[in-house]
Amino acid sequence: MKKPARLSAKDVDARLSTLPGWKRVKERLHRTFTFTDFSEAFAFMARAALAAEKMNHHPDWSNAWNKVTVDLNTHDAGGITDLDFRLAAEMNRIAGN
Repeated sequence: MKKPARLSAKDVDARLSTLPGWKRVKERLHRTFTFTDFSEAFAFMARAALAAEKMNHHPDWSNAWNKVTVDLNTHDAGGITDLDFRLAAEMNRIAGN
């Protein structure tokens, strides 16, 4: 499989306008999702995990009660790639954004 190409900071910043709630923090896409309770947060993580597995692209994330904090980058590329944007968009869709 071909290694994804790392996007420049300028390209990342331009594409962020298409991803509500996400921002660039160094070489990662970052977002905290907030839900009404732990069950909703956990259900989101379960659905997002299935999507990530299908993409073979796995987030760095954590959960604290009703919050899920996500950082995305493509380790093989040393930064943010199209794959990160695709997974971020899918997470927004799953969360209802």
